[in-house]
Amino acid sequence: MNDFFRKKRVIGSAIIITVFAGYTIAKYARLAYTPVEQITARPQVSERGAIVDRSGKPLAVQTNFYHVGVTPHLITNIPAFAKDVAPSLDMNEDEIISILNNAKESSFVYLKKKIDQTAYDQIKQITDAKKYTFVRYDRIPGRVYPENALASQLIGYMGDDGNGLSGIEYSMQSMLSPSSPADSEKIEQGRNVYLTIDANLQYKLEQISRKAMADTQAACLMLIAAEAKTGEILSYISLPSPNLNEYSFATADETVDRPAMTAYEPGSVFKIFTVAILYDEGLIKPDDSFYCDGVYEKKIPGGETIRIKCLDHHGWVTPRDALRVSCNDAIGQMSDRIDEDEFIARLRELGFGSRTGVELPGETAGSVKDPNSRLWSARSKPTIAIGQEISVSALQMVQAATAIADNGIPVQLTVVKRITNKDGSVYYDHQNQYKKRIFKESTAKYLLSCMETTATSGTGSRANLGDISIGVKTGTAQMADKRSGGYSETDFLSNCIAVFPIEDPQIILYIVIEKAKGETYAGRIVAPVIAEAADTIIDHLGMSRGGAASVSHSGRIMIPAGKQLKIGSRLPDFTGMSKRDLLPLLERGDMQIKMNGNGWVTSQNPAPGTPVTENMEIELNLE
Repeated sequence: MNDFFRKKRVIGSAIIITVFAGYTIAKYARLAYTPVEQITARPQVSERGAIVDRSGKPLAVQTNFYHVGVTPHLITNIPAFAKDVAPSLDMNEDEIISILNNAKESSFVYLKKKIDQTAYDQIKQITDAKKYTFVRYDRIPGRVYPENALASQLIGYMGDDGNGLSGIEYSMQSMLSPSSPADSEKIEQGRNVYLTIDANLQYKLEQISRKAMADTQAACLMLIAAEAKTGEILSYISLPSPNLNEYSFATADETVDRPAMTAYEPGSVFKIFTVAILYDEGLIKPDDSFYCDGVYEKKIPGGETIRIKCLDHHGWVTPRDALRVSCNDAIGQMSDRIDEDEFIARLRELGFGSRTGVELPGETAGSVKDPNSRLWSARSKPTIAIGQEISVSALQMVQAATAIADNGIPVQLTVVKRITNKDGSVYYDHQNQYKKRIFKESTAKYLLSCMETTATSGTGSRANLGDISIGVKTGTAQMADKRSGGYSETDFLSNCIAVFPIEDPQIILYIVIEKAKGETYAGRIVAPVIAEAADTIIDHLGMSRGGAASVSHSGRIMIPAGKQLKIGSRLPDFTGMSKRDLLPLLERGDMQIKMNGNGWVTSQNPAPGTPVTENMEIELNLE
């Protein structure tokens, strides 16, 4: 032992122990005084909000897509790999082999982009089982559009980067996918946007519109149905339209949102606004007469004579008759009674020359000539009075019509009903926005009466419903020839506006058909479509009418007069209620409502008396 504990050995061991102890103490001291590193939580993923119709039917919902890529040089048996994954990728084996052989020198190559969740689940199961560690999946946010082409220009489209590219997807980007501040610890989730459209009604009217397009061999078609008192758009149609799930294959024509973006000369439909302005100013009276000899003529101080042809020699006509037979001569004579500056100012008050402000991108302002501009001529005023030398959008026409339908006070158009947070709470709820009065109430009533006459015995008689009052005005306009200038001899725009019922206007309906083949006269090709669309709207909404299909059923259902919808702690009996009676139920955010059919409720699930619970599902069957 004495030989072991020699002095040098003891000193050496002591030095080693001292150094080790010193190093250990220093290390712990350093750790003790080093600030504790904060553990960063896994970042939250923001989910884009859904776009739904007014009753909550999904029109655009969040999903995930995946890009599938591989590292080619790590694949030992390319044919075997191709055989394993080809079915899930919906690809040919030879196609996969070709991609991999051409990318042998690459460190990475994509086999296929944007496969859906089902395909991802299938191929992931295969690659995990086969231990194909060289396969990589890149998850990207995506969008699924359950109704394909339904209201597609209105809904819009989202790009691969998660940003909206058109329609509501674009204009409501900040609501659907809010951006959180860089220093924010919480990711703000996307909100759900409820549109004003009724998806079921939209589908029915799109079917009618597609048939009209096919029958007339037209290049395109627009149709808007809006609630006269609220400005809420129930149906928004622009044809041709793209399938949103295959948007990359859409043609340029299919992607154009025509009701918002297209400006055109409306023709004779515009006469209702001319007559309304002149009547409101007291410049014409119901019993005034104007003689139509087939052409409006006016000599100007310079010696030039202005000539505007009329469709016929109508003889003596009143303002009502001028609208009924669409007399250019009489309307031109009426326009002589108003100062050009005042006329243009009143048109601008109606919203022409300005965007309506509806929640859609790329809206055109149209164009209204300034009397002081070099484009103004002596014939401009009478020509604008009959709907030429002015360009409008379909949205502007409907917006202006609300002033006539709503007792002289226009209401702001909207396509957004409400916006809700992810938890279902309401972030925004549409409130009617009434503008300043444009016309006296008496003016609005007179114009509605004139439009009703046009439907019963005038150019719009093919839009007449018979069992419910409707007012219309048709118009056929030559389209501009963009190549040679002037007006085309072959291309026409046919349009018609309708308001119903006349005694208490509820709906404004407007249709435009461009470049129809063969027959182009609006009274013959668009007025019948208005009648069919109006019939569909009336039955769909359960509006009361004599002889309507909705009340010509078996009679098994008792329809209580004035039945009120009240929900307490238990479900009431919905039997006998019309779809219109149920509208307050659809506006509730604490229930999920499913309706089957049209007309009146014949049965329900859960049964009457069932305790009401939060987010309960209620199914109603209508006949």
